[in-house]
Amino acid sequence: MNEPKKESVENSKRRDLLKYTAATIVGAPFIKSARAAPVEINMLAWYGHGEPDVVGAYEEANNVKFNAKYYAGGDNMLALVSQSPPGTYDLILSDAEFVLQLNEAGYIEEMDAAAYNFDDMLHDDFKQFPGHWKDGKLFSVMVRGGHLGVSYNTNAMSAEEAMSYKSFWKPELKGKVGHFDWHLPNLGMMSLLNGNGANLWDLDKTGWKELQETTMSLREQAGGFFDYGGTFNSLKNGEMQAMCGIGDWITGVLEKDGAPVASVIPKEGGIQFTESYSIGKDSSKAAEVQKFIQHMLTPEGQLRSTEMAAYPGFCVTKGGLALLQKENPKEAQRSGQVEGAVNEPIRLINEGRIHYRNIPVQQGLEDWNDFWSDYKNA
Repeated sequence: MNEPKKESVENSKRRDLLKYTAATIVGAPFIKSARAAPVEINMLAWYGHGEPDVVGAYEEANNVKFNAKYYAGGDNMLALVSQSPPGTYDLILSDAEFVLQLNEAGYIEEMDAAAYNFDDMLHDDFKQFPGHWKDGKLFSVMVRGGHLGVSYNTNAMSAEEAMSYKSFWKPELKGKVGHFDWHLPNLGMMSLLNGNGANLWDLDKTGWKELQETTMSLREQAGGFFDYGGTFNSLKNGEMQAMCGIGDWITGVLEKDGAPVASVIPKEGGIQFTESYSIGKDSSKAAEVQKFIQHMLTPEGQLRSTEMAAYPGFCVTKGGLALLQKENPKEAQRSGQVEGAVNEPIRLINEGRIHYRNIPVQQGLEDWNDFWSDYKNA
């Protein structure tokens, strides 16, 4: 009887390796990943800024996680911050006109101006934007913007008619003029209609009275007051044929989806909303937040921002604009972010047809808000 052959040393090693590999695979579900848990950044912002289409790739590449709390309207933003302990929000997206109030209340941190490439900004105003600086110190950085004017259903109103805020009084639109439910953009538009131009936020007693009278005369045309979702849906389903207080940030989403809507900057002028990032007071994630804001000013960050699914905006940097024109020429054309466009943002600013949204100068925000409540209840 032949003796069994002895196993070679090489075969023995191979067999042991296979056993070890099999055991490792079986046990793999119980082995913790070597990657650390993501750094969580608490964000306060308008809807969309913390969604995957904007921050998903950045989260994956930098091992961070944004916990977004959304608001609508600067008044609501201020209320949320004031009711929260310092350190609650690491990153605050604010409409630019509210940055000064955030700063005066001590809700945001000073920022390192040298960390941001202001030379790449598309307009000189964007480098030293009102309220973003105090005593030579930086407290907020602009990341995107958009223009507000007359928004309308193209089947109910012509582009020529829409070139004046007077179009909201068109008899055929009775009960079909909607309002985005925030006093600043709506009353700002009525102030422009009254011919206040660059002084639209700085009204004396006579100007304030005239603004209220003009606004009240529109009341019988109004068919409703809507939040973001309501504004979007009422224009989409045709319930509202015109909308006061908004612009392409709403109609642009619908327009890209094929709805018969559009927005124009009328002859009386338009209003720019400006969105800016600040670092929340006593944030323990200031370094991570600074890195993210820097990213949002890169061409890639600007592209994600202007293409935001929730609502479009325009680029504020030269690099971002160049990348948009290269990667998405259709959207660049649609939104006017090409040289020679009728609604080209920078040209409209230079022509004096765009006024930066602000807060009332001679009245308080509460005065405008109280009147807005009276108007809605009239």
